[in-house]
Amino acid sequence: MSDVSIGTGKVVVNRAMSLDGFIAGPGHAMGWIAEYLSADTFPEVMAATGAMLVGRGTYEVAKRMAAQDTTYDGGPQFVLTHRPPEEPDPTVTFLTCELEEAVATARSAAGDENLEILGADVAAQCLQRGLVDEILVYVLPVLLGDGVRFSPPSLDRIDLEPFSNTQSGAVTMLRFRVRC
Repeated sequence: MSDVSIGTGKVVVNRAMSLDGFIAGPGHAMGWIAEYLSADTFPEVMAATGAMLVGRGTYEVAKRMAAQDTTYDGGPQFVLTHRPPEEPDPTVTFLTCELEEAVATARSAAGDENLEILGADVAAQCLQRGLVDEILVYVLPVLLGDGVRFSPPSLDRIDLEPFSNTQSGAVTMLRFRVRC
């Protein structure tokens, strides 16, 4: 469970996943997600989100997808990276600090709302360090066959407690608490 005490919302790993366990397709392709999910599929999730912390890879994929009008208004966006881009992006704040400080900064911006963690690597690091309260997974009715897995093989066992499942059209949303 989150030990970063800034902000009162939860730290939530948010993932869309194919039925065969991929969060991105080959070449980090994520366009397939927009076929099933939109901002109005589960509006309560967006309403509860006050800020987002993403990895640089996820930021780059989202930038490429911007032309597809797949924007998601989850509040201020923070990108954790070793190398900020040379050209600034006024829509995000780039952080080059340690993970715990990045989570604290983004949680502070989220206030009483949730901090969403997006990106395979950042999410795995947050889970490994006990910084995550919940995992939210949108299971999409597609088999990708290859791509970026839900979690890397290096992630140790983490016990979860299911507490909610909801269906909207073809999408099933599963929610889990991370057990301490």
